[in-house]
Amino acid sequence: MFFDTHAHYDDKRFNEDREQLMTSMYEAGITLILNSGSSLRSSKFGLEMAGRYPFVYASAGVHPHDSKSMTDDTIHELEELMAHPKAVAVGEIGLDFHYDFSPRDVQKKRFREQMELARKLNKPVIIHERESLADTLEIVREYRDLSGVFHCFSGSWETAKILLDLGWYLSFTGVITFKNARKALEVIEKMPADRILIETDAPYLTPEPKRGRRNSSLYLPYICEKVAEVRGISLEEAAQITMENGKRFFRIK
Repeated sequence: MFFDTHAHYDDKRFNEDREQLMTSMYEAGITLILNSGSSLRSSKFGLEMAGRYPFVYASAGVHPHDSKSMTDDTIHELEELMAHPKAVAVGEIGLDFHYDFSPRDVQKKRFREQMELARKLNKPVIIHERESLADTLEIVREYRDLSGVFHCFSGSWETAKILLDLGWYLSFTGVITFKNARKALEVIEKMPADRILIETDAPYLTPEPKRGRRNSSLYLPYICEKVAEVRGISLEEAAQITMENGKRFFRIK
């Protein structure tokens, strides 16, 4: 039984077969999915899906790419969405200085506002960070009372240790199956077992040996298998550990 802790089934690449795909999950052993919001639209869509499928939960948040589209009313709209009984986290939020689709000062402002919302609601956060580590860590340290996960983690052990010391979780995607994934594999090997999460980030980052295809939660076992290999445990044990971690982090009973 596997928990995909970060996917984007609101993406248009699922428009033609979304329902068929979702109904195939349980039989394939995918028993929990977290649909991560990246805008008001995607957050609403994820929560609608959570209402239809018992095994789907959702987060609500605005991705740094879309920070420039936020207004002062956006936080109030997100707060209303978070009242949904299956809204379990604020995210994905953070900073992205690789593309700079939104001005950096705007990204920081809206990141802090959403961290404040998570604090107000006592919810965990899902963080997106790309080429913005120092600034992201600065903001994360301002909210030491929050619990969070760095999704799609591919950083060094030194960075991982900083986050782990803060009590945070790290989540790993299909990138760990790629040939150049040395840093992430070192982190998986060294980090405490109770902080590891796995995700597909579907439809992105398809793992080997399915690379080049549209990703989905059906490929999550390949990621879990790599975690098991690195830690020297069975696939079943890795699946159980990451399932328990995901349920604890998102407070799913």
